[in-house]
Amino acid sequence: MYIPKHFAESDSDLLYEFIRGNPFALLVTNTQSGLNADHLPVYLNTQNPHKVCIQGHIASANPLWKNITGLQQSLLIFQGSNAYISPSWLPSKKTDGRVVPTWNYSAVHVKGCIEFIHDPSWKLALLNNLTAQQENKLEYPWLVADAPEEYIQKLLPAIVGFEVVVSEVMGKFKLSQNQSTENQTGIAEGLGQQHPLMAEQIFSRLNRK
Repeated sequence: MYIPKHFAESDSDLLYEFIRGNPFALLVTNTQSGLNADHLPVYLNTQNPHKVCIQGHIASANPLWKNITGLQQSLLIFQGSNAYISPSWLPSKKTDGRVVPTWNYSAVHVKGCIEFIHDPSWKLALLNNLTAQQENKLEYPWLVADAPEEYIQKLLPAIVGFEVVVSEVMGKFKLSQNQSTENQTGIAEGLGQQHPLMAEQIFSRLNRK
């Protein structure tokens, strides 16, 4: 991922927060049959600061776990909000006309070796973490333990766990930082109706200046 200096984000706490807020990842691997991409919900495990990892599972019918031998580098892509930026939102358009359309977006890439895991206890712990990650936001959260134990035990063989130990994490938050304060304000106001979250992110960065 090409990251110009003004769009780069290296604060690991902020990047991990982004991953937790956008846990549906694109897992890219290079298998015996070529490049492969899977779209998966994942769990960021930071319990051991010396071994931060991304955990998830695939269907056992997915040939991915059979097509990768040994530890292999993989890439996980996390995407946040994105939006088209119209030149008409930039006040500088009225003064010199030197403006063109662009696209704002946020993304985090994680690299690391992937390992597949078949241990039932590990997979059950993962399912509890994945479920809690989403259900904790609800008024009446559902627990894996709410389902009959024999039912869960019967389903566990249908999935294969995976873990990617993070070796590199990089973030690109393209939020018009290369524009003047006046233009950034105009862009945020233009985004206000269509993409309020992205507008809020731009205003938030402006307020930190």
